[in-house]
Amino acid sequence: MDTTTRAMKDGPVTDEFDHAAGAYDRLVAANPGYHAHLRVSARRLGLPDRGHGLRLLDLGCGTGASTAALLREAPSARIAGVDASRGMLDAARGKPWPDSVSFHRGRAEELTPAWAEEHLGGPADAVFGAYLVRNCPDPDALLATARSLLRPGGRLVLHEYSVADSASARAVWTAVCWGAVIPAGRVLTGRADLFRYLWRSVLEFDGRGALLERMRRAGLESVASAPLPGWQYGITHTFAGRRPLGEGAADGR
Repeated sequence: MDTTTRAMKDGPVTDEFDHAAGAYDRLVAANPGYHAHLRVSARRLGLPDRGHGLRLLDLGCGTGASTAALLREAPSARIAGVDASRGMLDAARGKPWPDSVSFHRGRAEELTPAWAEEHLGGPADAVFGAYLVRNCPDPDALLATARSLLRPGGRLVLHEYSVADSASARAVWTAVCWGAVIPAGRVLTGRADLFRYLWRSVLEFDGRGALLERMRRAGLESVASAPLPGWQYGITHTFAGRRPLGEGAADGR
C-alpha cells in the first residue's frame, strides 16, 4: 500500500470527508447509478417482511445514501447509521427520517456488542457497509467487529470497489477518476486530496478473491460476491456473508 494512502486512513481521510460533506451529495448524484446500485446491494441482504422487527446497522453511513437504500428495502426495520465524520453525519441528520432511524458518531471497527445492545436493542440482524472496508486502516479488524455485532445467522453485505483482478477495470477506474471525479471534486470542494486518495485507495485495495478470503478468515460463511451493472460493472461489487448459526449471540469474538 502506498504510504500516502496508509497515512490518510490513519486519520486525515476523516478530516477530508468532513471538508467535503457539504458537496458530497452533489458529487455522488453525478455518478450514474450510484443510488440505484446501493439499493441493489441492500436488496441482496435478502431482508424479509419489509424488515419488520429487524435491527439493521449501517456502518460508514456518510450522508445517509446507504441508510436510505436500507430504509427503502426495509421500511419497517430499526436502523442505526454510524460514521466517523462529524460533517457527514451532520448532513445525514439534516435530512427527513422516520423515528426508526438514528445516527451515531464512531469508528466502525471500535463498536462492540454492548454498543449494539444500547443503540439497537440487541445484535444486528444485518450489517451493511458501503465503501467502508477499503477506508479502514485494518480491514480484518473491521470484519471481525462486523461479525461480532451480528446475531447468529445475521447477514453482512459490503458494497465496495474492487479492481485489482482486472486490468480493464483498473483502466476504466483511472480514466473516470482523472477525467471526472478528481476535477469535479476540486471544483465543488476547493481541493482534490480526498478524490486523489479515492483513486489510489481503490487501485491498491483487495481484488475480489482476496476480499472474499478476508471475509472467510473473519469467520463468515456462505461468502459470495456479485457485480453491479452499468459502467461500474467489474469495478463495484456486492460482497455478502453471514455469521454461522451455531454460535452464541454477539459474543465479541
